[in-house]
Amino acid sequence: MSWLAAVPAPIPAESTQQAIGYPTLFLLVLAGALIPVVPTGALVSSAAVVAFHQTAPFSLALLFVTASLAAFLGDATLYWLGRRGLKSRNGSRWLEAIRARAPEERLAQAQDKLASHGVAVLVLSRLVPAGRLPVMLACLLAKWPMRRFARGNLPACLAWAVTYQLIGILGGSLFPEPWEGVVAAVGLTLVISLVPGVWRRVRGWSTG
Repeated sequence: MSWLAAVPAPIPAESTQQAIGYPTLFLLVLAGALIPVVPTGALVSSAAVVAFHQTAPFSLALLFVTASLAAFLGDATLYWLGRRGLKSRNGSRWLEAIRARAPEERLAQAQDKLASHGVAVLVLSRLVPAGRLPVMLACLLAKWPMRRFARGNLPACLAWAVTYQLIGILGGSLFPEPWEGVVAAVGLTLVISLVPGVWRRVRGWSTG
């Protein structure tokens, strides 16, 4: 065996990792906002763990800007597509996709809260697992203009990015190895996403 084969491959420099990682994260979060099957919260938390362990300055700040901007643009695009679907006589597959993920009970709750509290509900909706689309549909049915939705959605996306980034920073600070922090952050985000569904089932069994 040649001695060259025994030499480990060089680890990409942090600048190279950032040049690849941040655009990839942007595209994944953008896609996750449009097609809500991508675990965007876990992605942001995992990226925050890696950024926490990097020595490059402003890594966490760049991550925050990337995640919040991608989430905002994805939400704005989906809302625009939903508005087009409402105006169309035959609707649209995007509007139907939003309706499919907004059960009648949760939509009714979102409409009541939106009527009572306005933009504040939109801000909180991104922090509640599976809360974004029912509130977005409530905004669509209330015929909120794009500008009003965007004003409320901007702080919502900023708060969402901060929350999941803090989860990643927590995971990164508790473990010396980045992969350990990633596992912890992903596990925590999955638990957070599962708690509301489990709670609704428990309430259903207790009242049934």
